[in-house]
Amino acid sequence: MFQAGDRVRWVSTGDDGLPLVRYGFVGGCNGGSSRVVVMLDGDLAGDTVVDLSQLAPVTITTIELCLDGADLLDDPSLRQALVNLWAGEADQAGLEIRKLDCLGTGLRDSGGYALAELWAGNEHYVLRAAADRTSNTISIRAEMPQRWER
Repeated sequence: MFQAGDRVRWVSTGDDGLPLVRYGFVGGCNGGSSRVVVMLDGDLAGDTVVDLSQLAPVTITTIELCLDGADLLDDPSLRQALVNLWAGEADQAGLEIRKLDCLGTGLRDSGGYALAELWAGNEHYVLRAAADRTSNTISIRAEMPQRWER
């Protein structure tokens, strides 16, 4: 359950039918326990009532960038660009990345590519990109390293 002041990520569908991700702060509960009031970044018009099922807490491991085109992982120069795209998403979410070290064109691992090492707070993470070939999308997210070495 969210509390007032929690940083959240709201995933919905835009007017064009495409996924829309916005960030904000929980302002409070709106009646029942299934909806909360969210103060969205850059929305000076007021608060928005959002269903809890559309919200996720903002943490380094919940920031996920999903892009169409699983072939983005096939080109080494495009893999490098994914690091900056994810960093932009993390910045928009309000997260502070202490250090971000690219791993060149990425290191192939069991499920995709390790693209960078990063530190947020005192924790070490690996930025990974993995393809879902059935839906032709890729997902870029930070994960705790598991027996992963540079």
